[in-house]
Order: sequence, then structure tokens, then C-alpha cells
Amino acid sequence: MTRRPSRTGASRRDFLRSSVGTSGALVIGLYLPGCARHSIRRREMAEHAERTGEFVPNAWIKITRDNQIIFTLDRVEMGQGTMTSHTMMVAEELEVDPGSIRVELARAERRYDHDQFFMQVTGGSTSVVEAWQPLRKAAAAAREMLRKAASAAWNVKMSECEAQNGAILHKPSGRRAAYGELTEIAALLEVPSPQLKKPDQWKVLGTPLGRLDAPAKSDGTARFGIDVVVAGMVNAVVIRCPVIGGKPRAIRADAARAQPGVSGVFPIRNGVAVVADTYWRARSAAAKVEVDWDEGALSGFDTESFRKELAHRAEEFGKNVRDHGNVDRALASAATKLEVVYEVPYLAHATMEPMNCTAHVSDRGCEVWAPSQAPGLARELIAHMTDIPFDDIVVHNTLIGGGFGRRLAQDYVAEAVDISQRIKKPVKVVWSREDDMQNDFYRPQTYNVLKGGVDAEGNPIAWSHRLVAQSIFGQIGKDWLSAMMPDWMPRVAKLMMGRSGARMFKTSVLTDGTSVEGAVEIPYAIENLNVEYVEHEPGVPVGFWRSVGHSENAFVVESFIDELAHAAGRDPFEFRRALLKKSPRNLGVLELAAEKAGWGKRLPPGVFRGIAQHESFASFCAQVAEISVKDGALQVHRVVCAVDCGQVVNPDIVEAQMEGAIVFGLSAALKQQITFAGGRVQQSNFHDYAMLRMFEMPRIEVHIVASDESPTGVGEPGLPPIAPAVANAIFAATGHRIRRLPIESELANVGKIR
Repeated sequence: MTRRPSRTGASRRDFLRSSVGTSGALVIGLYLPGCARHSIRRREMAEHAERTGEFVPNAWIKITRDNQIIFTLDRVEMGQGTMTSHTMMVAEELEVDPGSIRVELARAERRYDHDQFFMQVTGGSTSVVEAWQPLRKAAAAAREMLRKAASAAWNVKMSECEAQNGAILHKPSGRRAAYGELTEIAALLEVPSPQLKKPDQWKVLGTPLGRLDAPAKSDGTARFGIDVVVAGMVNAVVIRCPVIGGKPRAIRADAARAQPGVSGVFPIRNGVAVVADTYWRARSAAAKVEVDWDEGALSGFDTESFRKELAHRAEEFGKNVRDHGNVDRALASAATKLEVVYEVPYLAHATMEPMNCTAHVSDRGCEVWAPSQAPGLARELIAHMTDIPFDDIVVHNTLIGGGFGRRLAQDYVAEAVDISQRIKKPVKVVWSREDDMQNDFYRPQTYNVLKGGVDAEGNPIAWSHRLVAQSIFGQIGKDWLSAMMPDWMPRVAKLMMGRSGARMFKTSVLTDGTSVEGAVEIPYAIENLNVEYVEHEPGVPVGFWRSVGHSENAFVVESFIDELAHAAGRDPFEFRRALLKKSPRNLGVLELAAEKAGWGKRLPPGVFRGIAQHESFASFCAQVAEISVKDGALQVHRVVCAVDCGQVVNPDIVEAQMEGAIVFGLSAALKQQITFAGGRVQQSNFHDYAMLRMFEMPRIEVHIVASDESPTGVGEPGLPPIAPAVANAIFAATGHRIRRLPIESELANVGKIR
């Protein structure tokens, strides 16, 4: 049978043999469960590699003709370590040094949609979880194709070809070819589905590799959203109503327009834009603008009045989200009964990099540079605002100086697009700290009524929790649900579905899981248990805050279980331990934290311990806090943290995330709250929304449970246990229960150490 000639007249076998040493490029995309967007047809891959030396950028891994290995990170880097952890996954299977891989940030494209959220988004501590199988398989496939290319070119057995340090080695003959020499040959091959390396074969995964983004962030070459500069760019600030949601009635801006460098003052959807050649000129001119505001529906909103509303709503029956046994009957027979109220306040995100966005709307389309956790949502929002086709919208990811869920909202992107659309120039909008603090999507304020009972033997027999809170999805559902729909769907249909979905959350037809998470999945073996949810919507904008509902509900649940332990006259650790026999991973971290903290051993005079454990984002975390209280002043001396997050990609990142979450959670638990008076947010900067200072920092010890389970989240699970661990230690020290946050405000009511 005659072999079909190639375009050059040489046989395919001749081409394979003669091509080693020539230039080429290979991009690997896979057809994997949940990853069909990355499927690349073999013929297209080969033709593009032959024609250009590259492959279309719809994959994660590209190997160029000059031996560059480029990894496209489709999740954002906001300090949580994706640039390092994901590169490590690729490096492990590709048999290269992680430092040799160049990382590029992906633009907003549907092929990078999140498999749970159905749009391109980074959140929910899912980045490693989502990438764990697909990224390693992509790298392993590339490795095997390169091995096969070398075996074909050298006419040797593939089993004799070994991938090592970015090259293929043929040990019997000593031949060696760098990956870049084999790419055009490999591009002709079928993409395999190879076996992944086993943990005992790992060289990179599981090691404490230093952060790959640290050098650039240290020397100032890293580019965050706030660093973006575009040719012809102007700068803008937005004056917003002091009451969230208010709109301008009248603007007096002659004095502002007369300032040097100012090119425009005009109303936009969200306030009044002031445009100038520099940020400071725009900011200075904004101070001279006088605006008459229609303050809107929140003009009379007040924190103390809202507390009373929540308490009133708590008297109503809610929607059962967990119900087994007979709580009323069990309470009636209990030897000891408790009924208490727990409250948590609104909280801001207070990211170190304030909100910002650079946008350019032109006749050719829209280009945006944004530190966004949800570039897919930004793309959808831009299309809706401008009627620009999706193909003409480009959203560039940048490094992010802290996200914590705030950058899942896209209001700052909308402002930049709105202004650029009006002036037909690229514009950068930068928020001040005051803008950021007073125009957030806050963590919801909640009100919790708990009832519990223990029998004569000290066993808990009843648990009732009625939770009153806003629904995050009731507010954001319209935008999120519409962004989840495919691009081909008419926008009117998307918006209708989004509004319908949001209405179902607001009316409790659907339960907002973010409101009840951490309250509904109680791991303790209590026979009679009921959890109810009452949705209450005052109109204050709310959104995802680090660990979302777990941040509130862990405080409530772990504080109340501690109350039941003391009511039963039992040690809080032993009480929990007995109730977690059917929850081995919860029990494992509880016991590890207690052991490492020396639970039960004597402490220095005036120092007391508290303990808490919680599961969130499929990870398990327990913490022991050691504190002292003197004249109402609290000092947290030490926090011992145990975490079970499955197999560990990088232990240094896990440890850093636990430490960061503890600091973040301690700042919130001890000091922070957002309050309203006359519809106005009372806090404006770090002088009245304080962060933990260095001298207030406890010593933190992190212990990681060895596990064979698949990796789970680490960005958020370290936060939920810290508030209850500290509050429980305060009770041990003072006999006073902290049932309302922040703690420092409550400690004013605490006497001396008992």
C-alpha cells in the first residue's frame, strides 16, 4: 500500500525523523469530563503548529519553538497562591522546574468557565479543587506526546524515552532532545489520557516551594489593576451619594470644571464622574462639586432600628432547612435548658488595593483591565451595558491586591465602562479608601435565636436555631444567573431568568445556601435538631465575604455548643469529642489541635483557653486560642490551628492561608463592624474600622493533617473557628459570654478576671 505523502512530499515517518531539532510549538488541550471547552481536534493542532509554530490559545499549556513553557492561569491571583499552586501541578506532570514556566493570566473567555458556577470566576476556595485533575492531565498528556514524538523520531521504544527537566532522554543511546525540538512532531499525535503520577512519585507537589509571584511583588514589577497605564488614558473619580443607592438631582460643577486638567464633570448611573488628566486633579476637583441628592430608600436606615426589626422577625416561624426528631418534646424533658441570642454585624472587605478599573469603549468594542474575581461576570455586564457583541469585549485579568469576595461584584467595572462609553477614551477609575468602605457589598448582619437542652447525664438532647438574615443571592442572583447562561441566549431571556431566580431567593422559595451554611451541616450527634431560616431584606447591599455564611454561623454554632458543654458541667473539648464519633475528620482536627495546644495542661496565671472546630469548603479546621483579659482589655497570645484539607499541593501556602485567615478573622471578631445612621455608613477608614496591629498579633502554629483525600479549600476554612475559639476562651477567663460581635465593644461590660 502506498503511503500518502505529506505536503512537502516526504512521508510522515520521514517528517517525524527529520524534524527533531527544528523549531515548533505545541499547545495541549484535553477533552475531559467537565472540560469539553479544552477539546482540541488533532488535525487542527497539527496544522496550526506546522503553520505558525503555535497553537490557538484555548488551552493551559504551550511549548514554543524556542523551548519556552507557558502556562495560562485561568483563575486570578489575589494573594491566595494560585500562580504557584497551579504551576506546581503542571510542573509535576510535565517534569520541569516550576521556575522555568512562564505564567500568563487568562482573559475572560467561556472556555475557562468554572464547572460549578458556569462562568469564569475565582472564589469559594475552589481553585485547586477545580484544577487538580484537569491541569495534571493536561501536563501529563503533553509529556507523553513528547515522549512518543521522540520515540518515533529516533525509531526507538517509547518505554526507553524518559521525560526529565524539560527534555526527552534516550538512556541506551544517550540522545537528548529539548521539548521545543519535538513540538511540531508531537502536534501530529493523538492526545492521550495518561495515568497521573502517584504521590510517592511526586517531586514538586507536596513540597514547600516559595511563591513564584514573590520576586515581582517584591521588586515592584508585578502589575496590579491599579498599576495599569494605557496610551491616551485619562483618570476619573466618582462622587457617590452618602446614602447607598441615592441618585443626583442637580449638579453645580463650574468651580470643578475650571480646575487644571479637568476635562469633564457629568452624571453617570452610579453618581457623578469627574474626569481629569491625573488622579489627584480629578480627586481635588471632585471636592469642589456640589450635588443635591435624592437619597432613596435607605435614607432613614439605622443600625439600632434594624436590630429591632431582626428581633421582631425572629419571633416568626422560618423555613425549615434541617429538621429531625422532636425538638419541642426534647426541650420539655431536658434537665437544663438554654435560650440565647447571638448577633453579628455588617462587615466591609477593606482590601488593601481599593476598587479600580481601566476601560476603553470605542467603535471597535470594549477593552477592560480589571482586578476582578469574576471576569466572566464583568464580560456579561459590559455586553448588557453597551450592546457590544461578546466577541468584541476583552477583559484582561490583573494581579489583585486582596479579594475576599469583594471583587466578585463588578460595580467598579461598570463605572469605568460607563465613563469611557461617554467620553470615547480609555479611563482609569480609582476609589479612595472612603469610597471603598462606604460603598461595599457587606457581609450580612444576622440575628440568631438558639435553644438547647441537656439531660440529667449531661448529654445534649435538643438544638434549635432560628436564623434571620439577608439573602446574598436574592440581591446578586439577577446578574449571576444571567451570566451563567450561554452567550447565544437572547439578553432579554437571560435577564428574565436572572430576575426570576433572584425573586425565588428573596421569597424563600429557594433557600440561600450562603445564609445557612455552617448552621445547617452541624456535625454533632444531637438526636433532636431544627434549623430555620427567615429571610429579611432591608436593602443594604450584601455580598460574599471571606468564608461567607461560615464566618457568621461558625461563631454562633461553636459558641452555643460551648454553652451546652458548660451547662452539662463537662469539659468543652471532651463534650465535642463525644459528639463527633461519626464525623472522623472533624474529630481528627479537634484532637490534633487540642494535643498540640496541650489542652488540659496548666497555663500561666491569667491565661485561659477556648476551642472550636468547623468544616467549610470541604476542609476541616480546629483552633485553640489562648488569651488573657485584664481590666476589660483582651490579648490573644497564641492560636494553635489544625487543618485537614486533603492532599497538600504546597504546605507553605496552606500554612500562610491559615495564618492570613486567622488574622483576618481576628480583626473582624475583635474590632470591626459597619453601622448606619440616617442611611449613612459611619465608618470610613482604618481609624474607625481597625485592623489587628503587629503588637496585637498572637503566635500562630499550624498543623496539617496527612491525608490521601483529594485537595479541598484552604483560602477560607481557617477563618470560621477563630471568633468562637476566642469567645469561648473569654468565657473561661471571665464567666462572661460573648454573644454579639465585635468582641472589644462587648468587653466593656466584662468585669475583672474571676
